[in-house]
Parts: sequence; C-alpha cells; structure tokens
Amino acid sequence: MIIVWQSLLKNTKISAITLFPVILLRRPEDRYDKTLINHEKIHLRQQLELLIIFFYLWYVIEYYFWYFRLKDSFLAYKYISFEREAFAMEDDHDYLKTRKLWSFWKYRGG
Repeated sequence: MIIVWQSLLKNTKISAITLFPVILLRRPEDRYDKTLINHEKIHLRQQLELLIIFFYLWYVIEYYFWYFRLKDSFLAYKYISFEREAFAMEDDHDYLKTRKLWSFWKYRGG
C-alpha cells in the first residue's frame, strides 16, 4: 500500500480516495488518521476482491442507481455498498483481520 498526499484533492471536500494500489490524501497529516486510513484499506480489499476493474464498474453503476433513485449525489455516495461497509467498519481497526470475502454484499440495499 502506498500513501500519497496530493494537491489534487486540495480544493475538494474529498479527504481521501483509493485507486488501487494508491491511497491519495488531501492533507499530509491525514496519514496519521487511523480511522480514515482504515476506511481506505477496506476499499483496497474490496478492489482486490473484485479484480479492481469490476469494483470500479460496480461502484459507478451503484452510484448512478442511487443517484437516480434519491436525486442527491451525497446520499447516493453514502448508499453505495462499498462505502456503507467502509463507514460501518472504519472504527474497527482489526476488521480486515477477520473480514470475510465479499462482506460488502450484506450492505446492499437501502
């Protein structure tokens, strides 16, 4: 895993984004935020499970499904199963040690 902080995210509301195998951070000090890093590591695991490309395809499809249903971009993002799992488990810093394959599946739906 590589952690990079970039000015790319500087003028956005995005704190971090994971593009396998890289985690991009908005601010250098965010590398010490264990909860944020754990959230992004969960995404790394999800991406590996879906052979990376299928993660991105699923992510985009699910985002637009929720966007058209909810008519709200932020809510659509929050409803994506990958994000729901990552937000639900980001405080459990041992989660990835016991996480089962395709655990995001149980976070589908509204």
